[in-house]
Amino acid sequence: MKILYISPENTVGTLTLWKKEHESLGNECRTVTFFKSPKNFDEDICLNLPFNFTKPWLAIIRNYIYKQYRGDKGYFKPKIGYPPRWKPEGWFDNKFLEFKDWLWHQKVLAAIDKYKLFDFDVVHFESGMDFFKNEYFVQELKNLGKRIICHYHGEDLRSRGVMPLVDSYSDLNLTNEVDLLELHPNINYLFLPYETDQFVPKRKLNKIIRIAHAPTNRFYKGSDQIILVCEKLALELGIEFDLIENVSHSEALKRKQLSDIFIDQIGDRGGWGYGMNSVESLSMGICTLTEMNESYQAFIPDHPFININQTTIESILRSLINDKDTILKYGMIAKEWVEQKHNIKQVSKKLYKYYEKIGL
Repeated sequence: MKILYISPENTVGTLTLWKKEHESLGNECRTVTFFKSPKNFDEDICLNLPFNFTKPWLAIIRNYIYKQYRGDKGYFKPKIGYPPRWKPEGWFDNKFLEFKDWLWHQKVLAAIDKYKLFDFDVVHFESGMDFFKNEYFVQELKNLGKRIICHYHGEDLRSRGVMPLVDSYSDLNLTNEVDLLELHPNINYLFLPYETDQFVPKRKLNKIIRIAHAPTNRFYKGSDQIILVCEKLALELGIEFDLIENVSHSEALKRKQLSDIFIDQIGDRGGWGYGMNSVESLSMGICTLTEMNESYQAFIPDHPFININQTTIESILRSLINDKDTILKYGMIAKEWVEQKHNIKQVSKKLYKYYEKIGL
């Protein structure tokens, strides 16, 4: 079987992992990204296209423009619909997107021809987005009878919405985020895949308790409150706080491994529960804290997290700092759980069951 992934970026390294896994099962797999990974994950076919809105300065400009359409929350204002549907927001947005498609056109068509992208049996659209807003590529795939899979993450449904043709042609919709299950009538859950066995779990804590937090986006992670509390405890109790930010992924992993407690997020602003940040810390056997709302706890009641929110984060951290046995206990629970749920081999079995359901 020939499997193709198309994604704006190799954001958390999962494209590399899936390529390796599919090939280990005897299949051919290629990945195409629009932009270079900001964390320097391996690239397969990277088109290096212009207008990468994951770059902070471009994201700021986009948000400012979207405030003219959506009000104070700008691009971060959730869209309404079941599922929410994408369309140009106004005259300027429409003209800009037409210009971007024109600018990308030559390079994308050359890549389609060079790498024979129409020859694959199944195409995963990571983020559910075609190369072009006119959805040319997915239309051609449909005409050729290819299987089409959309994998949605965060903003894809919350802020942008489904692309009309991609959504109508999709044979299977997937997500790793529980809150997105409520935004689409036909979507399935898949745990984030990870090589969970690459780390040896912590058996001993630091003499001075070390707490880490690694936000990619401070707003989404509720970082202002997390940083405020941790810096306060560092001054009062003499613990260490490591804010892991704006470093390479390899450097972030090294620093995360040195921590005794890892805090993912509070506030549910960028999605519920947890993401790859936590999958990494759980795999290291580190006691991990995040906000788990009632819906998420009902979905995975056996989760290994210590549940926090804006009100409880300080008191829970104070309690943990004085109870090293509990920190170690949650670290061991974390390692066992993440191996069962997120190990690439387990997640791969689930994906291939989905493949069978759509005739692959």
